[in-house]
Amino acid sequence: MRSRFAAFRDGDAAWLLASWHPSTRPAELDLSDSPAWRGLQIVETVAGGPEDTMGIVEFRATYLEDGAVGVLHERSRFVREDGRWYYVDGEIR
Repeated sequence: MRSRFAAFRDGDAAWLLASWHPSTRPAELDLSDSPAWRGLQIVETVAGGPEDTMGIVEFRATYLEDGAVGVLHERSRFVREDGRWYYVDGEIR
């Protein structure tokens, strides 16, 4: 989750696509109109340990857009395949 936040912050679409599960990954990702991401707070994690094949991360990410601070609150699902974690989808809170 932290690496995906950093990728959004840095505009690294290649990493976001590479860390997105093929079953839900878009063909391309345009980050040109993304807000300025500022901070990440992990609210809760469920599973996602060394022996798990799935995990959930609930987070709040703050951003700056048009001079105003905003918060994205999401509960994201991840799966591990071949030892690597992939983002599947998320539910906005």
